[in-house]
Amino acid sequence: MAPISSHSYIPSFNLQIFIFLFLTAKPLSSFAHSALGNNPSFDPHISLFGDARVEDGSSYVQLTRPHAPSSGLLLLDKPLKLTMENNVGQPVSFSTEFSFSIAPGNCDGLAFVLIPNGFHARFQGQGSFGLSGENIFLGIEFDTKKDDDKAGNFNPNHVSIDIHGVESVKLSNLSSLNLVLNSGNVLKSWVDYDSSSKLLQVRLSKIDENRPLNPILAYHIDLVEMWGNHDVFVGIISTSDESSQISSNVNVHSWRFRVKFVPSWMHSLPADPRSYMDNKDSKETREEKGRFCALPILARLIFATGCGALFAFMMLFMWAIFVSRHTVFPVKYQPSHEDFRYEKVNVVVEKEDQCNKV
Repeated sequence: MAPISSHSYIPSFNLQIFIFLFLTAKPLSSFAHSALGNNPSFDPHISLFGDARVEDGSSYVQLTRPHAPSSGLLLLDKPLKLTMENNVGQPVSFSTEFSFSIAPGNCDGLAFVLIPNGFHARFQGQGSFGLSGENIFLGIEFDTKKDDDKAGNFNPNHVSIDIHGVESVKLSNLSSLNLVLNSGNVLKSWVDYDSSSKLLQVRLSKIDENRPLNPILAYHIDLVEMWGNHDVFVGIISTSDESSQISSNVNVHSWRFRVKFVPSWMHSLPADPRSYMDNKDSKETREEKGRFCALPILARLIFATGCGALFAFMMLFMWAIFVSRHTVFPVKYQPSHEDFRYEKVNVVVEKEDQCNKV
């Protein structure tokens, strides 16, 4: 797992949130729906704002243009309800996965953001980039730029969790994971929030790799306590400021968002993935041991059956040789004894002349 730092700093993500707030301050009726159509890689009812567009013949969304300043936003039309109305205010969990690519160049990267509905009514236009302590939002930043105003010498190739747009509460450098955000390669990220354990987890890998077991970032946060029963909007944003004359292209190749209701006595995600794997491994080991124990028993049973059959055959063979050959079978019909005697038969032949006399 990449090293996780809990140091805070003033992030470049402020600019992204400022643009996002500017867009969300517009009435919902002015939202321009996207040209995604029936793209299976994206959820339906996603809107595109700013420079975000779909090139002809392409299946991905390009958030920024080559010339700075540029900004683009993907936004779900329907806000997220943090509590289930039909479950007596039971908090909900959510999972999202999206794939993106950032070309080499100058940009602030990309961020997955959650911000409350109706924020423009409380927007005061004060603070850094119009942000104040009352501006409450959550962002997960995939940053490719190292700013001079950051406290500490952080690697620009990092992922961070930002709250209120002022400080990063968690940060993870990606050098040890052999991942470069602005390499132009397609990467995939998973963001999961479990309301029962109040755990937010972030995972990242290459597009052709499976979902990692260990998250690169994990942070405990209560979103219901943060926002109450207010709805929040969910989006993906990218910006490049005026200091960069040429901006790198930031593309989003897919985006799926799912809401999950989990009872309070269950955990949708294990609090400790290592313990979950240990239990899983022990269960698989028990199953393998059960299979291995059954094989010797079956082999012994087959061997005993074969020996019994062979013994029975030998007994029959011996009985046929030594017993049946000396057995005298009684004759049912005995021949009757008849008395025989020999008698002498005398034959008298008269002469022919005597016959003539007669």
